[in-house]
Amino acid sequence: MSDLDSQTPYWDAAAATKTFTHPLHLPWLTSIGKHAAILDYGCGYGRTLRELTHHGFDHLSGVDTSSAMIERARRAGLGARLTVLETPPASPFPDAAFDAAVLFAVLTCVPDEGAQHRLIAELHRVLKPGGVLYVSDFLLQDDERNRDRYDRSASRQDQYGVFETEEGAVFRHHPRSWFPSLLREFETVDTRDITVSTMSGHASQGIQILARKPVSESVSEPISESDGQERPDRT
Repeated sequence: MSDLDSQTPYWDAAAATKTFTHPLHLPWLTSIGKHAAILDYGCGYGRTLRELTHHGFDHLSGVDTSSAMIERARRAGLGARLTVLETPPASPFPDAAFDAAVLFAVLTCVPDEGAQHRLIAELHRVLKPGGVLYVSDFLLQDDERNRDRYDRSASRQDQYGVFETEEGAVFRHHPRSWFPSLLREFETVDTRDITVSTMSGHASQGIQILARKPVSESVSEPISESDGQERPDRT
């Protein structure tokens, strides 16, 4: 089992009951056209794919490590091509296959920095030059409940903001400064802050980022995967 599917048993068990709520900001995708090839990586039960279908997008693919989530999506009758990832982050698609990729509340499920970098590299591979990556995820929270969760896990985790739920799942909330490092091979087009309800019904602060794969790639200097991390002042 890889570091990207180690929590798949949790998602298989939760597939029938969990609800995802990250909002889709449609203007970020309408410019690429309704016939654009779009990949929803970590599509879960297909909520975002269903919304894209409702708005007329007709060339959709979704992948997830959870077979139970994919089965729930299939039962919903989605027109998208749905695939269970066998060896994540690798996907079954050729290079430059997609005009856009959607990554909604997936990074929070991948606490390890190296695993996040490998995931973004895979999305970079399958996107066409000029293709867009739409990321939506959780920021570090500053309320007492979340600070306590971060502190309880601090001795066992490499990054501040990683925490374990009562159900045994491990999640990560991110400092805002982490995303430029993670997405360094992309050009940031736009960002927006959001408030999103968690699976347990708590209002949390999140960020959405629209980034573009450069049309012509240049060789960049190596950057340490720890660059861009910050720890809040706990004093």
